[in-house]
Amino acid sequence: MIVVFKHLFRKNYVGLSLWPFIIIKEDTYRQDEVLINHERIHLQQQKEMLVVFFYLWYLCEWLFRTLLYLNSYRAYQNISFEREAYTNEENFDYLKNRRPYNFLKYIFRK
Repeated sequence: MIVVFKHLFRKNYVGLSLWPFIIIKEDTYRQDEVLINHERIHLQQQKEMLVVFFYLWYLCEWLFRTLLYLNSYRAYQNISFEREAYTNEENFDYLKNRRPYNFLKYIFRK
């Protein structure tokens, strides 16, 4: 389910997934297939991690990478969940063929 909530976002962020919702900044983003696919990848990640473990892992990885890079935005970009979603957001068949826990392939930089 897609929900519009303008006041949740700052700067360049326009969408996020909070199981079972995709929350977007403006109604026009409903038409952005790449953004919606990106967020659907996150919903699948959340589902396979039983939601709460996704958020715990996400937070821990972001904290670790923030300390590693000393830059919170770079840390965000390198979270394994984000790397998987950004890499595959333009592949609209990705979720049909995606293996469970595929984000693990993105933990280490290649």
